[in-house]
Amino acid sequence: MNRKAIINGREYTLLEIVPSLDGGQALLAADMGVLSATTAFGKTVIGAYLIAQRKVNTLVLVQSSALLEQWKSSLEQFLNIHEVLPELPKKRGRKKKRHLIGQIGSGKNTRSGIVDIATMQSLLKGEEKTVKSFVAEYGMVIVDECHHVAAFTFETVLKAVEAKYVYGLSATPVRKDGHHPIIFMQCGPVRYLVDAKSQAEKRSFSHIVIPRFTRMRLPDANRIQDMYAGVIENHNRNGLLVSDTLKLVQEGRTPILLTERKEHAVLLANQLSDQVKHVFLLIGSDKQKDKREKLTALQNMPDDEDVVVVATGKYIGEGFDAPRLDTLLLAMPISWKGTLAQYAGRLHRNYEGKQEVRIYDYVDINVPTLERMYHKRLKGYAELGYQVKFGAADQSISVIYDGHSSMLPFEQDLDDAVRSVVIVSPYLQKGRIVKLLPPLQKAVASGVEIAIHTRTAESGKLANQESVCEAIEMMRQTGIVVHTHKELNQRYAVVDESVVWYGGVDFLAFGRKDTDVLRFKNPDIAGEFLSLSGHTESEQLVMEDVSM
Repeated sequence: MNRKAIINGREYTLLEIVPSLDGGQALLAADMGVLSATTAFGKTVIGAYLIAQRKVNTLVLVQSSALLEQWKSSLEQFLNIHEVLPELPKKRGRKKKRHLIGQIGSGKNTRSGIVDIATMQSLLKGEEKTVKSFVAEYGMVIVDECHHVAAFTFETVLKAVEAKYVYGLSATPVRKDGHHPIIFMQCGPVRYLVDAKSQAEKRSFSHIVIPRFTRMRLPDANRIQDMYAGVIENHNRNGLLVSDTLKLVQEGRTPILLTERKEHAVLLANQLSDQVKHVFLLIGSDKQKDKREKLTALQNMPDDEDVVVVATGKYIGEGFDAPRLDTLLLAMPISWKGTLAQYAGRLHRNYEGKQEVRIYDYVDINVPTLERMYHKRLKGYAELGYQVKFGAADQSISVIYDGHSSMLPFEQDLDDAVRSVVIVSPYLQKGRIVKLLPPLQKAVASGVEIAIHTRTAESGKLANQESVCEAIEMMRQTGIVVHTHKELNQRYAVVDESVVWYGGVDFLAFGRKDTDVLRFKNPDIAGEFLSLSGHTESEQLVMEDVSM
């Protein structure tokens, strides 16, 4: 089978360009299907391979102008097309230069009918938004980032497609709104799935996430929008972001600060612009011309020049390509793993000298809603193959467990305790307490001081109140100190003032597989968690001060 490509006059095997063309082969085995692969896997090259193998006129559908430019550049690089453009009706005036790879959208219409790349919006006409007739004239349609198919415009365009071959490419075909079955109806089932963790293992650099616990409190914020406003306005939190960024620049790294709000991006960029020579502010309200100019300037920046990028998440979505970036500061909380994967993917391009990519994650432990968002991100990091450290100089690697796999190692830590154990678990189950009593009794008998923090029985479901009361009494009879609270949200455990378990797992209940928890050994951070227990029974646990 011919796996060749002509690039600037030189013949390459495609295996030199893409780590594996198994995904392309899997798609070619059927007329329809989806390839799900992480950022930097080489989806545009696989698209070029499909075009070369199918040998039919092709329409590539993209979501944004940035993706359009990226595809056009890639196809011009990877394809050597031997076709003659059809004659057009003669018109007066200057003749426009025509290309075998046409563009529809982003202010241009150079459709060739051979290989064309189009934004979805450019394929609709009139107030009724009907699909232009030529969409039905292609033999193959490739939908990039096909998880957008469930959106109204995407689905409308796909319904007008009459191509024999329809393929979807995406980093995440699962949609947050649960509408992904529409993707499979329009593009076919997933034919090839690239596991993000295994892909991370193949990269030439390590993947590290560094949690940064904030002391922000928002007692009056009940709506998520109020919480986001509090994030933007919090001086100390923004100061931590700026301070971390400046340290990273001093290390010679190229960081990107990502937020979900334009005003937050502007604020952070203004604080950094006086201290860093080149600060690129990338926000959605920029004109297309300005976006292209900024991205070109960023890509052409010499490596010895200090660079910081401050951007909104929507701006650096699909199509953003800046391989030099090696550090992401997550300036505003997000929860969905698909968004996290997309943002992390901005760091995964190969670049000379790149040995480690880092994500700095700002954990708002005193704001329950935002803290739960971190628990969801923790699961996402595990799936992406990231390891946890607590600072660049930290040589230890922390472990992320799910709710099931954490049970045995947690019990082993209880067995190994020699001085103290503090467990904060809002919910408990009698069956779990019965299972934990032997190691807890053994620890108490050995002189280990054990303190439990949990919610009052009355704060739970009526049907469970009796068993909760019985479980609490069982622990107290064993010599364990049990504190009950009307309100309690955080979940953590500290063993011997050094080993910390923190995440979404209730340690006194049977863990769910869809929750995740982090285990690490760090006496300084353990001390910070222990400080959380200094409260009255009517108060929610709060973080008094965290500085790492």
